[in-house]
Amino acid sequence: MRIGLMGFGVVGRGVYEIVSKRQDMEVAKVLCLEQIHLEKGEAVKRFDEILNDDTIDTVVEAMGGLHPAYEFVRASLEAGKNVVSSNKALVCTFYDDLLPLAVQKGVFFRCTAAVGGGIGWLSELERARRVQKLKTVGGIMNGTCNYILDNMTRKGADYAVVLKEAQGLGYAEANPSTDVDGIDTWHKTILSGNIAFGVSFDKDTVPVAGIRNITAADVESFTAHGKVCKLIGRAAQEDGKFSASVQPTLVPASSLEGNVPLNFNLITFMGETSDKMSFYGQGAGRYPTAYNVVQDLVDVLGGRGFYAPYGGKVSAENDAALTWYVRGAWQGETAEDWGSGVVTKPVPVKEMHRWLKENPDAFAAAID
Repeated sequence: MRIGLMGFGVVGRGVYEIVSKRQDMEVAKVLCLEQIHLEKGEAVKRFDEILNDDTIDTVVEAMGGLHPAYEFVRASLEAGKNVVSSNKALVCTFYDDLLPLAVQKGVFFRCTAAVGGGIGWLSELERARRVQKLKTVGGIMNGTCNYILDNMTRKGADYAVVLKEAQGLGYAEANPSTDVDGIDTWHKTILSGNIAFGVSFDKDTVPVAGIRNITAADVESFTAHGKVCKLIGRAAQEDGKFSASVQPTLVPASSLEGNVPLNFNLITFMGETSDKMSFYGQGAGRYPTAYNVVQDLVDVLGGRGFYAPYGGKVSAENDAALTWYVRGAWQGETAEDWGSGVVTKPVPVKEMHRWLKENPDAFAAAID
């Protein structure tokens, strides 16, 4: 296998180092705008030098972002090259374009590192769905949010203080909105649901709420009631109906989810045969993520394509009614007071998300 590697950042460098030690594959060219020195392979600054090289059969996309990553990936598939990507935003956004194109061109497309970093979650979904129907998928998928929430719980610190600490450690970007507003988890939840259920979720029907408005007072109330707040994405299918959403969720302090520390992930599926299966590990980092990119390259060598057949569009109905902790101008029925917030009577997921959009300064968390 001769590889064209697009991107030489954290993940790209890790892929290059791991592949350099193998005999069954090589990085022939690396696309990088900066001046870099390579012991093996050639550094190039134009994508065409990879696209037009007929000896390169597989492209690894480790650039991040949507553009020009999408254009480069699509052109690679059109040219009959296999593609491995670690870019969850790219795969989720252009799922309906890239998956059918790979089938049409008879090439392989894989993206295990796009969800769960080093956990290998998507390849586990691939294995699970071969022998059983999957009912639910999801969990803690964003290490930055988990780091913030875990530290707020353990230290009693406010959100802004812990966010600044996370930025100093490199866990959070200078502009952390993709993480703290739940967009990263949203992409991963949709992609997981698509693969688990063999469908393509209409993204406009999957609501998302993040942790930006949480306060130390909220966390203190949760602790007093034996709860821990986590940002959780879930997708489910039942009786031909589908649901998917992302929101802060209060879980028992004694639960597996409640004890996930720092920037770790815990992702779970519920199967008809296996029942509950959970996968825990580093959700990011150079070598954990690069490890799964190279696992995908090995799978491509073995003739394994995408994890599930491409399925038709479905909408997330989100009719299930949950109880919620709410702080803000809530006018609905309440069950009890929790400090500065209240616990509601059961409210459908889609209605709570609608209320949150109308009240952008409010905070709400589903109670598990």
